[in-house]
Amino acid sequence: MTDTGLRGAPRLPAGLFAHRDFRLLWAGETISRFGSAVTAVALPLVAVVTLDAGPLAAGLLSAAVWLPWLLVGLPAGVWIDRWGRRAVLVGGNLVSVVLYASVPAAAWSGVLTFAHLLLVALLAGTAAVFLGAAHQAYLPDLLRPEQLTEGNAKLQGGASAAQVAGPGVAGFTVQAFGAAVGLLVDAVSFLAAVAALLLIRDRRTTAPALDPAPLGRQVREGLAFVRRDPYLGALLRYGAVANLALAGYQAVSALFLIDELGVAPSGVGWLGAAGALGGVAGAALARPVTRRYGTARGVLLALLTITPFGLLLPTARPGAGLSLYAAGLAVMVGGVVLANVVLGSFRQRYVPPALLNRVVSASMTANQATIPLGAVIGGLLGEVLGLRPTVWIMILLLMASAGLLIASPYRRVRDLPDAWSEAAES
Repeated sequence: MTDTGLRGAPRLPAGLFAHRDFRLLWAGETISRFGSAVTAVALPLVAVVTLDAGPLAAGLLSAAVWLPWLLVGLPAGVWIDRWGRRAVLVGGNLVSVVLYASVPAAAWSGVLTFAHLLLVALLAGTAAVFLGAAHQAYLPDLLRPEQLTEGNAKLQGGASAAQVAGPGVAGFTVQAFGAAVGLLVDAVSFLAAVAALLLIRDRRTTAPALDPAPLGRQVREGLAFVRRDPYLGALLRYGAVANLALAGYQAVSALFLIDELGVAPSGVGWLGAAGALGGVAGAALARPVTRRYGTARGVLLALLTITPFGLLLPTARPGAGLSLYAAGLAVMVGGVVLANVVLGSFRQRYVPPALLNRVVSASMTANQATIPLGAVIGGLLGEVLGLRPTVWIMILLLMASAGLLIASPYRRVRDLPDAWSEAAES
């Protein structure tokens, strides 16, 4: 077979964009993220504007998207091994097409209900479990270890750039055609991702793994590896708390902007684009920051100096005060994205290839499991304490999550290790 992959390819001046397969993966993922950015705005607005949902209902809808991580997250890594990463990516995208297209179809037929939205959120969230875990494990199939930070930065940068345009398109679509139509944009974006995946030529690692061990044993192996390792364990605890805080904030963010800050539904999308711009900057800064300060110190520096800007969000007021919200969101998201690029690349390099799917699924399950909890907590606090106090609580919790990395081996090293060894667990 002709080697068209990236592992042995020379590094060209244009970087990874000089490689056809990575360009296809990047294009498909970026287009899909654009559609998801539209849905992130449109789905809660369908509930709030079209179906007149309150804070608790909005929190339940957000929780339904992430609940599948609790149900299938752990065995997903084993199933991905058995079915093949690329086959899972193609299948998950096709399922998502059908699910998201069903919402505008129901709306046009006059039969859309909140129960329908919950079901779509739950099933699409299940597909997202497999897509998320398979994407994390698929990138090392195409890239050499030293290329992973660049690859993740480019993928995250593309995703953030898509999120700049996505909320704006969502706002325009909601204003002009209704919130449900925004989900049709997401359905089309998943089709584009399928086309890009089918055009990738390098298929050397897409054959399913034939591990005869029982499902439960393979799941336990992934969990045990994460639990024993000091670096992965600290990363898991940080991600779990940070995701809970972000989910709690996001569950009430649309209502906070509309009810507390007087923003029109279309403006919710434009303000969300400010956070995406910060994400573009965070992805671009990941490699320069880690080259200068190291991978471990660079992450800690970003979290300690950048995420406190999130305190500007709950201090925002209507009118000119919205600039505080936009600035705080942009800087806070930039710091989170920078950390995600570096830490995600570290995990892909560090974990032995034979365990990568299982470790990724175990780690992501533990991290994502707190998202539905955070969404429900955010909705309940919004009902009981009010929207602004809820935003305060969640932003303070996000800042506190950085302490979990400071209290770990991350603070004692300049750079995170490139590969696992038994000594790392001692």
